[in-house]
Amino acid sequence: MTNGTVRMFVLETDEPHPATKATRGSFGNILDELFNEAGSQHTPPLSVETDTHYVVEDPPKHRGHVPTADEIPGDTRAILITGSMYDAHGNDEWILKLLDLLRQLWRERPSLRFSGVCFGHQILCRMLGAHVRPHPDGNWELAHTELELTERGKKLFRTEQPTIQLHQMHQDQVTTVPSAETTDLLGPEDDKVHVWATTDHTRIQGLYLRDRLFTSQGHLGFDEDMVRRQVDMRVENGGIKDSRFAEARKETAELKHDGILVAGAILRFFHGEDRDIS
Repeated sequence: MTNGTVRMFVLETDEPHPATKATRGSFGNILDELFNEAGSQHTPPLSVETDTHYVVEDPPKHRGHVPTADEIPGDTRAILITGSMYDAHGNDEWILKLLDLLRQLWRERPSLRFSGVCFGHQILCRMLGAHVRPHPDGNWELAHTELELTERGKKLFRTEQPTIQLHQMHQDQVTTVPSAETTDLLGPEDDKVHVWATTDHTRIQGLYLRDRLFTSQGHLGFDEDMVRRQVDMRVENGGIKDSRFAEARKETAELKHDGILVAGAILRFFHGEDRDIS
């Protein structure tokens, strides 16, 4: 990490739809493109260097590898975990290994800053002792969605607007906020973990802890085609049962969203510019 460069280590927890992968690459490639765009809008401009590592160990389809802490470069200061069709509350062996890795990194590398999107948000919250579970009514939050910002959210995004918009693609949700009471990874001396936005479906849309954590339930890097393909995949595999609802939500995919705004805030966090936020 230098004054003008942010080095980001992305743990990929799934693959995009094949048509998306053919044109935009992996989720790590998509996030690298997004964060470099956000960096170009920063004053002064920031460049982003991204290392990616695919972690899903689920052969024969997924032949990834959960790295050891020693395999994460020692000069890494920013780690981001992608979204996934897997359940962050599940007990697949690779998910448990990922949780162990994250706990070790959190304990042993106090200068490391963590971010996650959707599954990544949920797995980090689980690591810190929060509850992650499906929506109690089985409902999905899909495509273009308005989020109500908290006061902390307005400060993080440098806006007085009461809401922002992001694409959503989830049924599971984080239902409790991590604290010193949920995990020994957080002490009473730590700053409070803040919720930065809410919706009626999911009250915890993202969490922020100064110098350590900035997560988002919504997808920063999704575009219209990605949203439509991801919805179709979930209908086809039986995850989404209500096809009428799915088709209606797909029609919102063309609407403008604030992924670049959120990416810019996370980039400032990675760069260490959040220390003046009170």
